[in-house]
Amino acid sequence: MSNQISSAVFLRGALFLTLLLVVLISKSAAQEDASPHVALLSIDGAIGPATTDYFKRATEDAGARGAELIIVHIDTPGGLDAASRDIIQHILSSPIPIITYVYPSGARAASAGTYILYASQIAAMAPATTLGAATPVQIGGAPGTPAPGDNPKESDQKEERETANKEDAEGKKEKPLSGTAMERKMVNDSVAFIRGLAQRNGRNAEWAEKAVREAATLTASEALEMNVVDIVAKNDEDLLKQLAGRKVSLDSGEITISAEIAQLPIENYEPDWRNELLALITNPQVAYILLLIGIYGLIFEGYSPGAFVPGIVGVICLLLAFYALQVLPINYAGLALIIVGALLIVAEVFMPSFGALGIGGIIALVIGSVMLIDTDVPGMQVSRKLIAAIAAVSGIFLLGLLLAVGRSLRKPRLTSDQALIGRMAVVSNVSEEEVLVHFDGEIWRAHCETPLEPGQRVRIIAQRGLLLYVEPG
Repeated sequence: MSNQISSAVFLRGALFLTLLLVVLISKSAAQEDASPHVALLSIDGAIGPATTDYFKRATEDAGARGAELIIVHIDTPGGLDAASRDIIQHILSSPIPIITYVYPSGARAASAGTYILYASQIAAMAPATTLGAATPVQIGGAPGTPAPGDNPKESDQKEERETANKEDAEGKKEKPLSGTAMERKMVNDSVAFIRGLAQRNGRNAEWAEKAVREAATLTASEALEMNVVDIVAKNDEDLLKQLAGRKVSLDSGEITISAEIAQLPIENYEPDWRNELLALITNPQVAYILLLIGIYGLIFEGYSPGAFVPGIVGVICLLLAFYALQVLPINYAGLALIIVGALLIVAEVFMPSFGALGIGGIIALVIGSVMLIDTDVPGMQVSRKLIAAIAAVSGIFLLGLLLAVGRSLRKPRLTSDQALIGRMAVVSNVSEEEVLVHFDGEIWRAHCETPLEPGQRVRIIAQRGLLLYVEPG
């Protein structure tokens, strides 16, 4: 007994020392890798949870590895409000200067990208790039702010806004804007947020408000002229040269970017496998497909217990889908309609209603799919083409089911004791007491007037209860 205790203590001690050695080696390797450099990140496409995760992890990794400056290439049409605010909070609290650079030529920092640009310690753009259109997107399917040209009284509304701004500048009470109370609340909140960012970094707060209220946009040269951005640079090397000697304000105080910054190597921080997986799962198209696979998998497992594969696949896909949906803005009524639609389609298989359940299920599935993602942010919606494809496949499946039911109804009715007559079976065992035959995966007792041998094929000529009468085939 004492030897066993000693062995257990020895194994635990060895395991602890091994883990400690691994940690020390990892730390020493990280310290060896730490060297002054410029970190380069990229935000490309709609901003979502995966973007936030990548940005936070990459900037923290860059700081641990000795980065003295972080450049963020950005090209985005906008994104989710929660994800964008997480990125902005991380920028504001960063101990390392972060430069947001709208790059390459032709890129844009629209909507949420404009807020991120205003939050950065240094804002830069490449020639032939744009920013702006920062009006918050209406969520929940309600009509948003009318687009230019959509409202016949748009010019009147513009004059009212200009008058209100002039009165506000003169100290008078601001004239209330048109739109619903929720729209005004969203716009005013966004205006206060972006004006605060502009004042923190000494940028044009008036134009920032215009970008929110009127969806205004600027080119790179116009943005530089109006003090919206700090630098217009052709590439990263040109950007680093122009950064030398500039002062930036951090939470720890004001610092000056040294001229040696242009001599430091630029290291690219690409998204790792975790970020790629998160980006894939949180893609609305993938989350939608995972949701459908999960629902159908569990339904088929419920109708055929013991199959295991549909249930296992269904649970995994459903958990992944729920993880994605809890970080995406979803409409729970749409989710409920999708589940009901799938149940009705499967119910048509087991309780044929000549299409009533199936058609109702397809309608519920399509409406729920359209409602599922509760935002108009570009890149964050379920594709209408994907919804149409799912509806078409469901319709073809339903049509095939109805045709199969129709054919079965046209077949002649047979009594249970006549259904097996004429079918072929194989003799599996012959003894003095009984003869057993194998038929459609089942073993039946059989009787024959002539001797039979195992493996011989026989024809069923009659059935009496659980006894088959056969003859050599």
